[in-house]
Amino acid sequence: MTKHKTLNYRVEAGGKLSGRLRVPGDKSISHRSIMLGSLADGVTEVTGFLEGEDSLATLRAFRALGVAIEGPVAGRVTIHGVGMHGLRAPGAPLDLGNSGTSMRLLTGLLAGHGVAVTLTGDSSLSGRPMKRVIEPLTRMGAFIGATEEGTAPLTIAANQPLKGIDYLLPMASAQVKSAVLLAGLYATGETSVTEPAPTRDHTERMLEGFGYSLQREGPRVSLIGGGRLKATPIDVPADISSAAFFLVGASIAEGSELLLEHVGINPTRDGVITILRLMGADIELANERLVGGEPVADIRVRSSHLKGIEIPEHLVPLAIDEFPAIFIAAACAEGTTTLTGAAELRVKESDRIQVMAEGLQVLGIKADPTPDGIRITGGLLEGGRVESHGDHRIAMAFAMAALRASKTIEILDCANVNTSFPGFVSLAACSGLRIEAQE
Repeated sequence: MTKHKTLNYRVEAGGKLSGRLRVPGDKSISHRSIMLGSLADGVTEVTGFLEGEDSLATLRAFRALGVAIEGPVAGRVTIHGVGMHGLRAPGAPLDLGNSGTSMRLLTGLLAGHGVAVTLTGDSSLSGRPMKRVIEPLTRMGAFIGATEEGTAPLTIAANQPLKGIDYLLPMASAQVKSAVLLAGLYATGETSVTEPAPTRDHTERMLEGFGYSLQREGPRVSLIGGGRLKATPIDVPADISSAAFFLVGASIAEGSELLLEHVGINPTRDGVITILRLMGADIELANERLVGGEPVADIRVRSSHLKGIEIPEHLVPLAIDEFPAIFIAAACAEGTTTLTGAAELRVKESDRIQVMAEGLQVLGIKADPTPDGIRITGGLLEGGRVESHGDHRIAMAFAMAALRASKTIEILDCANVNTSFPGFVSLAACSGLRIEAQE
């Protein structure tokens, strides 16, 4: 199992954010570049790859599956694809650390590949729900063993022929949608997924980028199994989920003005921008362009007076990973912010609704969790000691809260920030956050 040293953050109160910076590469796209590049015919060159622990877990997994991968060096990775049927059974279980994306997508990809594999992870990942992936894959003909609770370790049997299905997602989940589509590459006939609300479409975009034909009709996406992938260069944009902390920090800290460069603004991922603008944030997009099929822009954000809102439910899937940061904006806003329809937040790396509520309460903010959301009444942030429960996004969110706090904020158990944002402390400090890491 993956283990981490103890690491805490100490963030002094006050300050502002300024300058221009580029946050690390998009985690979702980095994962998928390794997966599809490994299955492609030819050599795939990746630039901007996120060298965080989650995406490195995917990279190590495919090396263990017999793929030659060079790097990463300064975000550059070279993948020597083995083709659709070239993966080999690994000599040991694949440890995916803290990465739910790695586990769920790999389960789909390997379900019909013909190799026997066991997928494991750390204690957090081993408690996260996997039945949502196992159920549709089992309907396709896969045999996947799990614990009685439907959690990892997952054991995927070899030589299970798959058949296409027409699957209606019971809840919006890009990971489940992607797992089914990746399994569909190996299934006979057509595999289709219909989602109840839009979710990130990086898998679909990248499959098309690798030359695989898809059909998209509104909320339904489908493909025919048995095709090939052709190697293609991938330029990974900066991750909007990582940029979100700086969007919030610059919005709440008086006198801030920040330019975030080369950020992915995929319309299935830009909910944080829409929500912050509804709250009154001053956010401008410039130099909008397409890079490898993904929309990218430079984002300028200035401090502003935020107001509480009722967050529209249709925006929830478009900002599901950014809510810890949005909750900090809500704590600094005038009035009350209400979130509903976000029960998914309770089964992330932590129960993000409960953990954020408890942390905000420590800092003197009225935060009332509900089964599928939270009500946060803006107020004066105090200092205090906050538990992140090993959740990278919780840790970074509370770091930004110090910009508006009256006293120092200490954040415990922050080592997992490296899963998504290596170098967070140094980049945040360079932009004006008074932060230091303490072992």
